[in-house]
Parts: sequence; C-alpha cells; structure tokens
Amino acid sequence: MDLNFFITTCIGTIAFAIAAPILGCLISGFDRIISARMQGRVGPKLLQPYWDVRKLLGKDKVAVSGSEDTYINLALFFSLLAGGLFFSGGNFLLVVFVITLSSLFFIVAAYSTRSPYAEIGAARETLQVMSYEPMILFMAVAFYQVVGTFDVSGVFLLSQPVICTAWAVFLGLLFVLTIKLRKSPFDISSSHHAHQEIVKGITTEMSGPTLAKVEVMHWVENVLFMAWVGVFFVYSNPISIVIAIVAVILIYFFEIWVDNNFARVKWQAMLKWAWIVALLAGGLNVAFLAFF
Repeated sequence: MDLNFFITTCIGTIAFAIAAPILGCLISGFDRIISARMQGRVGPKLLQPYWDVRKLLGKDKVAVSGSEDTYINLALFFSLLAGGLFFSGGNFLLVVFVITLSSLFFIVAAYSTRSPYAEIGAARETLQVMSYEPMILFMAVAFYQVVGTFDVSGVFLLSQPVICTAWAVFLGLLFVLTIKLRKSPFDISSSHHAHQEIVKGITTEMSGPTLAKVEVMHWVENVLFMAWVGVFFVYSNPISIVIAIVAVILIYFFEIWVDNNFARVKWQAMLKWAWIVALLAGGLNVAFLAFF
C-alpha cells in the first residue's frame, strides 16, 4: 500500500470522524424542525438529536446478543472510513464498496439478535441495499467515464462539472437517495415516523449505547451521501464549491418534502422502480458516455 495514500486516508478519516457527527447532528435537527413545520407542529429544538444520543449513551449497556455491539462498531467504523476515503480525494469505487460493507455489518447485527421483528427489519434492509446498489455502481462507472479516474480529487481538474454529461445518472441518484437517507416512501426497514411501525424494525433489539452508535452512523451516512450529490457540481472553478453546497441544501430540502408527502410503498415496488431507474437513467447514460 502506498504510504502517502495510507497517511492521507488516516488523516481524512480522523477529520471526518470529528466533523461528520457534528454536521450530521445539525442536519438531523434541521430535518426534524422542517418536518414539524410541514406538519403544522412547533417541533423539537435544533440540538434535540444530540440530547437524544447523549441520553442513550448514559443508559446501561444491555444486548440480546453478545456480538451485536461488535457488528455495530464495525458498521460505524466502515462508515467513517468511507467518509475519510471520499473527503481525502480517494477512490470513489472503493468508497461505494466500503459503505456497502458498513450496511452489511448493520444487517448482520440485527440478524444476530434472533428477534423476529429485527430479522424482518434486516430482511427489508437487505432489500434496500439490493434496490439502490445497481444505481450507485452505474454512478461510479459514469464518474470514471467523465473524470477519467475513480479518484474523487479528479473533479477539481475538470473544465465543467460532472452533471453536464452525467445528468441522467444524477437523476437516478436522487431517486435512490431517498432509500439511502431512509425516508418515505422507501423507509421500509426502520421508520422514523411513529405511525408506520409498532416496533422499530431493524433496531428493535438495540438500545442504550448501541442504539446511540446507530444514530451517529446515520448522521455520518447522511453527510457522505449528500457529499455525493455535491460532487456532481464541483470542477476547477472554486466558486463551484459554493454552488455544490447550495445544490446539496436544495436537494436535502426536496428529500424532506418527499418524506412528508408520500406514504410508504411495498418492497416489491421499491425494488422494481429502483432497478428500472437504474437501467434507464444509469445504463443509458453510461452507454452514451461509452459510445458518444
């Protein structure tokens, strides 16, 4: 392994591990406030997600399975590593594989409890991964075709943003982004809307510090996934970073609007439409870039 790559990744991962939970907590707070306003409620305070996690960390550590916490620790670690690789300008395809590995450890953690409710949630989580993964892989291929390398740092050498030639892939990403952000209509494994679940799906048997790590992992994932949106707008012009930030804010607001205005669909519809979008938006865009 190249020493410079190792050092850069370590620094990027440490920086991401510090900054991402803070930013992710604030994003979660804004999400809850905006959702409350859309529903005609006052809503919680901005830092309510922080106080929720802090309360969970103060509870006794109780686990149905002795290996559950280990799997969650690994899931959190790989989500942080994926973010470190991305923000240090590393290989985007590797980032996709690492964040998928994080999702798999999360699924295994739920299965390890042997709870029927958690197992149903884990099965649904697996279906979510199967739904969005093809589109994400098409996005990685299109990224390579446009940038000429899988390295994220390559976008800063472009004369125009990736979205100019991969706009169909971007639209496909927006569709599966709703799944990855765990928002309705595709929040089938563990809903944050109380009226949709009697129990908490994949996290049914998780509590205390273990559940706190899951919440932090979701914060970290949200920051990483929204950074994927932003990378479509970044190129050699420094002003593009500002444009990317504005685009990320608008897209996230759109995702909140979708979350509050669409009812949950069945897993069959999610899987079908995610693959259709992947083949049409991702497949055709990749084919166009390859031959034209």
